[in-house]
Amino acid sequence: MSAIRPWFALKSVPGIGNLLFRRLVERFGSPQEVLRAEEMALLTVQGVTSRLVDAIRRQRITDAVDRELEVISQKGYAIVTQTDPRYPSLLLQIPDPPPFLYVYGTLPSNGLNIAVVGSRMATDYGISTTRQLCMDLVRQQVNIVSGMARGVDTAAHTSAIAAGGRTVSVLGTGLNQIYPRENARLFHKIAENGAVVTEFALDTGPDAHHFPARNRIISGMCHGTVVVEASRRSGSLITARLAAEQNREVFAVPGNVHSFKSIGTHALIKEGAKLVAHAGDILDEFLNGKPYDPGAAHAAQPTSPPLTDEEAMVIDSLEADPVHIDDLARKLALTSGRLSGLLLQLELKGLVIQSPGKRFCLIFGKNRQ
Repeated sequence: MSAIRPWFALKSVPGIGNLLFRRLVERFGSPQEVLRAEEMALLTVQGVTSRLVDAIRRQRITDAVDRELEVISQKGYAIVTQTDPRYPSLLLQIPDPPPFLYVYGTLPSNGLNIAVVGSRMATDYGISTTRQLCMDLVRQQVNIVSGMARGVDTAAHTSAIAAGGRTVSVLGTGLNQIYPRENARLFHKIAENGAVVTEFALDTGPDAHHFPARNRIISGMCHGTVVVEASRRSGSLITARLAAEQNREVFAVPGNVHSFKSIGTHALIKEGAKLVAHAGDILDEFLNGKPYDPGAAHAAQPTSPPLTDEEAMVIDSLEADPVHIDDLARKLALTSGRLSGLLLQLELKGLVIQSPGKRFCLIFGKNRQ
């Protein structure tokens, strides 16, 4: 971790943002050399003032940085800097990439990265569309990137994992502040099947202004961004706008014309986003003229894990459309506590997904069983 310390030191200098950080490293080769540079050399860099030079030359590694690096090592996290080959290459192409990322898990090193984002309070249509879209994409070796928020983001991650794919979550918090808290299990599952990343220090909380900043990383590390559902002022529209500014593809799923959850996606389509009805509408943009084969997306369904008798009974009572846990408990004559335990096990086995409002449904539908 000693090689990482100068990165933290330079980043914590007041007045040095991501743009200037990158400029300095490109000029001097590394943060360590920036910290050693002479005043006249520093002043040749655009944006550097005499006051900033003084701040750079006075900068020292603090005990807080050493404590943070120690926790990172203890928890098995990693710091991936811009010069590390693990750093997402696409992210380096945006104007203000983070100098380094906190990473839990393993970042995908190849394949197409597609961001799938949408409403936190998604409709059943939005959740089911996200599930099918993500499962079909990962069967084509696509990596799914999202923000681990409620609703569409959660459905994107869980469906990618259930279909045996890789997924990346970009947080608007530090790795020690899982948000929302109910996604604590998902946080670890994502790390087992991809990576959780953030630019924020470990104990950074979910401040509102962090999420628009987070969105530029979601779009920046992806070849394209798909918005499934979005109201007029949805944060997902910020991600789509950033993707367009970064010269990435923007896609939108159409919805019910009477639903306010579709206002944002319909506006994107009017502005030129490609309408998405199925995975092929996305993949066609990246196949270089090679026709999309929809059959290949369903050729290799994952094998169902073994089920207990009670788990099989729950599966037999579920459909593709979400059902409330209380209705399911009455139907199966089970206590809510017992049913919650069974549903949790089925979620962990990648067979069931929870929608907002404690409603549950099958991920793959009856044809899987």
